Amino acid sequence: MNITLQQSQKVYFVSDFHLGTPDDISSRQREDKIVKWLSEIEADAAAIFFVGDIFDFWFEYEKVIPKGFFRFFAKITMMRSKGIPMFFFTGNHDLWMKDYFSEELGIPVFHHPQEIEINHKRFLVGHGDGLGPGDRKYKLLKKFFTSSLCKWLFKWLHPDIGIAIAQAWSKNSRLSNELKKEDEFKGKEQEWLFQYSRDIENKIHFDYYIFGHRHLPLNLPINDTSVYFNLGEWVNQCYYGEFDGISFQLKQYNGYAIKAN
Repeated sequence: MNITLQQSQKVYFVSDFHLGTPDDISSRQREDKIVKWLSEIEADAAAIFFVGDIFDFWFEYEKVIPKGFFRFFAKITMMRSKGIPMFFFTGNHDLWMKDYFSEELGIPVFHHPQEIEINHKRFLVGHGDGLGPGDRKYKLLKKFFTSSLCKWLFKWLHPDIGIAIAQAWSKNSRLSNELKKEDEFKGKEQEWLFQYSRDIENKIHFDYYIFGHRHLPLNLPINDTSVYFNLGEWVNQCYYGEFDGISFQLKQYNGYAIKAN
C-alpha cells in the first residue's frame, strides 16, 4: 500500500475505542468525542487507519450486526463519501469482522499487520494481539476463536444471548488485566510488541512500527532510524497517531505530543 501526501495533508492512526463498554451512557459520550475528533481532522486527512478494538465486541451474523454506534457510522460514511480513504484492522475484541465494512462502507478490513509506505517512509501497522513472545494462553484461544468451527457454532446463538456472553467475557478480561496491572509500563524487555518490532527490524527495515492493544501510549526508539509506537486507548486517555509526511507524532486529543521514552 502506497500513499502520497499532498501539501498540508496528514495520515491518522487510532485504536482501542472499545465502543460499547462499560455501559451505554459512557460509550455514547466516548462516541460523541470520537465524532468530534473526526470532524476536526476531516479537512486535512489523507487517510485514517483504525487499528483494532474499535468495538468492544463485534460479530457479523448473516443478517445482523451489533446494535448502536449510529453516530460513528454516520460520520465515517459521510467522510467516505468525500473520498477520504479508511482502513480497519481487527483486534482481539472485534476479530469477527467479515465483509460488512468492505461491502457497505467501502472500507477494507485487515486481519494481520500490513506494510504501508507513506511519502517514502515505511510503516508496519497492526493491532498487535498475539504478536511477539509470551501470552501463550491467549494465542491458543485466538486460534480457537478465529476457527471456522467456533464462528459456525457462535452464529447459532441468538444475538441477544451471544452478545451478552461476549460482553461478560470482555468485562472479566478487562478486570483481570487491571488486577495484573497489565496496562503499566514495566520496561522495554516486558513489552512484547516492542520485542516483536525489534525482531522484525533485524530482518527488514521499517521507519515506524504502529500498534494498538496495549492501552498504553508508547514512543520507544528501536534504533537510530526506527521507532515503535503504541496508540494507547480512548476509554480514558484519547491518544492517536499523526504523520505529516515528515515525522510521526503520538498525540492526546488536546494536541500534546508524547515524547520518546
